[in-house]
Amino acid sequence: MAVNWAERISAFSRSPSRFLSGTTAEAFLADLANTDRSLILVFDPSQVLLLSPLCESPILLCPSDSVGEETALELMSVFAQCPPKFVDFRCHLLLALTSVLLCSSCMSSCSCASQDFLDLLLEIAQDISDIHGDGSLRSLQATACDCLRELEACCPGILSQRLELLGALRQRETSRLHQAYAGLHTLVLRNAVYQLTQEAGAGAEHLKALLGGNTSFAWEADQDSGLMNKKDSAILSSVILGPVGTVPTLQTGPDCKELRSVLSSLLEESYLLTPLCQAALLHRLTEVVAMVPGVPPAIFRAQLLRLLGTSEVCLLHSILMMKCAFTDSLFSAEDEAFILKRLVVLSQHPLLNTPPKLFYMDCLLHFPENRPINCSDGDETLPVLLTPQLASALVPTVFNDSTTMLTRFNLLCLVYLEEAEEGVGEDGRGLAYLYEHLTSLMHIVEHGGSREIVVTFFRAAFLFLSYFFYVERYSNSLTDKLCELYFHHTQLAPHLINLADQTQDRLSGSTWGVGLLKALQRAITEAPLSQLTVHDLRWHLKMLARVAEEGEIPQQNTLNFLSCIITPSSSSLCVSSGWRLGNSVLGVCRRLLIHPSLDLLLIPLADILQHLTCHYGDTDIQDHARLYYTLLTTLSREKLASVLMQGEIQGGQQVKKQSLSCIMAESEGLTAMLTVHQTERLTHIGAHDFRFDQLFSIHLHFSLMDDHYEELSDISVPCLFRERPPPVVKLHLKPRRPYPTTLCASAIFTTQDGLSWHTNLPDIHVDFQQVFMPLPAPQAWGRASKLCLFEGLWDEMCQESRENDCATSRFCCQLKEAALLALVEKRFLPFLVSDLSTNKELKVLLFLPPQSHVLLKIRSEEDAVHFDIATDNWQLLSHIGSYLLTITSSQEDMQS
Repeated sequence: MAVNWAERISAFSRSPSRFLSGTTAEAFLADLANTDRSLILVFDPSQVLLLSPLCESPILLCPSDSVGEETALELMSVFAQCPPKFVDFRCHLLLALTSVLLCSSCMSSCSCASQDFLDLLLEIAQDISDIHGDGSLRSLQATACDCLRELEACCPGILSQRLELLGALRQRETSRLHQAYAGLHTLVLRNAVYQLTQEAGAGAEHLKALLGGNTSFAWEADQDSGLMNKKDSAILSSVILGPVGTVPTLQTGPDCKELRSVLSSLLEESYLLTPLCQAALLHRLTEVVAMVPGVPPAIFRAQLLRLLGTSEVCLLHSILMMKCAFTDSLFSAEDEAFILKRLVVLSQHPLLNTPPKLFYMDCLLHFPENRPINCSDGDETLPVLLTPQLASALVPTVFNDSTTMLTRFNLLCLVYLEEAEEGVGEDGRGLAYLYEHLTSLMHIVEHGGSREIVVTFFRAAFLFLSYFFYVERYSNSLTDKLCELYFHHTQLAPHLINLADQTQDRLSGSTWGVGLLKALQRAITEAPLSQLTVHDLRWHLKMLARVAEEGEIPQQNTLNFLSCIITPSSSSLCVSSGWRLGNSVLGVCRRLLIHPSLDLLLIPLADILQHLTCHYGDTDIQDHARLYYTLLTTLSREKLASVLMQGEIQGGQQVKKQSLSCIMAESEGLTAMLTVHQTERLTHIGAHDFRFDQLFSIHLHFSLMDDHYEELSDISVPCLFRERPPPVVKLHLKPRRPYPTTLCASAIFTTQDGLSWHTNLPDIHVDFQQVFMPLPAPQAWGRASKLCLFEGLWDEMCQESRENDCATSRFCCQLKEAALLALVEKRFLPFLVSDLSTNKELKVLLFLPPQSHVLLKIRSEEDAVHFDIATDNWQLLSHIGSYLLTITSSQEDMQS
């Protein structure tokens, strides 16, 4: 049984939905309950395993309140019958019960099972029968406490009427469970106080009654206001971290001695807890004091002396949360300066690893000041007390890791921002140091730095520009140095383009990005061509294509450069180069076609396109250049822009949209255009998809299912429009053996939006009669000559020679004379060698390529119509017999 259940539970864990497709949740739950009951008296490791589905997937197994309550009652019955020695199984039963009740919404619906379970948990928490025993009850009590905390967290306020009991349990407990009870008590206290802040007219009396309450659960005391809704529950997670002035308050006046007593007791015992539990407790109590103005924040003063010197990150974070909530009502100016200095020291402490240092620097950037100058939420601002002298300990160096370096660089930029705005000269070395650090990073990149260093440098450059782009001395110098760096490492072109794009997008009012592109254009076009390589040329063209997107930058130098590199007398780079380089040249030309100053560029651009059309070594590039030249010389500027523009400007950003044509740059929609999309069988009549109303460049492909015929060549159809008559496509088959066959057909075509599609067409069936051809005789032959040939072939085939595969046969059917004549006239008239007017015998000669013959003698007898058959290929007898049966049967149906 254990092995079987192990397999079933494993299958359920792998895919619960697939497992339940073979059974029902009710049946599976019943099997689990029955097995649990059968194993109660005998411990088995599979007991705990059986509860895992309820802990991991309670929503699937208990989709409704009724199923959840029924399952919970069953599990509590199992718990009541389970011997106390099975501690592990009883603990997992409590966890399964908690999962089922919460996920099936039984707790929020105030069911009887929920109340019974809460009573059970509190009963276990209060049990002192094992106080001098082996401690096995402690594990069960710890689990019960965890379950209570989970229930309170998911249903805030459910234990608010049991605050006195929870406080007594916390004070009574001296074992390790004290920490769990303290956390539970603090959470319930915070939720209860918040619950009172949401009730109109609540005051000191209500708070006093709540702290001394030990009546029942919240839903029984007041079902209308006891349990909080989901919105309140979301607010509880961050009461003091929201916008300023949004903390709900409870007006109690100065008479809050009961609450002060509870808070003092919790704070006095807090040092006994682990750092994480201390931080959670301080967070909850900070929220309580923030919501009750009658309790002065000075109640935390005794704890500050201990916490200010802590080395624990979580406790320091709790101090900052207190400072955010109480500012100068708890922290003096000296405290603020001390915390700030401590953050600076910890941010560069040699014994700390990187994550804590980054956290401390982030705390500096979001430091809660006693008297903040601005109250912007979420923005990075420096406290007033963080002077350049104090921040000098955090100057970045090239030996820092990338994340630390960028964080320090950003912080120091903020520190020296005021210095730059005031125009401090030689006396202020902060900005000069930041620029020197940036140039040091650049030198590392120039001498072969790793990809991480390259990315770090460009991020640092963007940070520097985002703060100091208006300082022309440094911004102009950075432009020059970036141009020099580019010529040493042209593969950095994408980084430079991205830097220009980001400065244009993020720095409104800055023209530095355009200036950088203009400087790069000047450097590229003025460099000697003798030193230019194909590798560098590809990056130059990519950069010039980006420069051509700027309407403010003149493009005459770019055109001169293009003219030089495609002319054999000046450069041989583009003469023997391939498609990729030619496409890069066309990418620049394409952007120039939509440049605002196209009128000034018309003649030199046309010369370049014409030269590419006539002399470039790749046919595809020639075709595209010819198309661009045609568009340039025939369309107006407005029409040209409407054809080539791939986007429109909205809010300063270029938004992609579908072009009116498929002419596009190297990377714009290239993936979609080069991908052949699959569609189902396509019909061009009846119900249809509007995307396929107009098809272009249709390429039909045919494949044979056997080898009876020669392979067919593909057929191209220029276009197919739904509103026009479709073109007729004729297939010319060349048989190897004259048998019926089936052709599989497919098509590749292009739609109006430029996408390519592939579809399977209906199969094409080639019938046996479609192979029939008239006798390939000379045109001078008359009926007598053909009849003479017929008789000679007939005599030869009737000799029944096995060497030439000849055979004879007879087919009979019931046809009247008029029906027979109609049949011959309809089916065999092109192949008839005798006179149709003769009533004796009709003779038909069928030629079946490549070299087979079928001869028919048709005559009417008294009992039936006889079709005498002779052929030089006996394998055709079955096909001709089937054909005669088909046509005579249809004729018989017509005459009947």
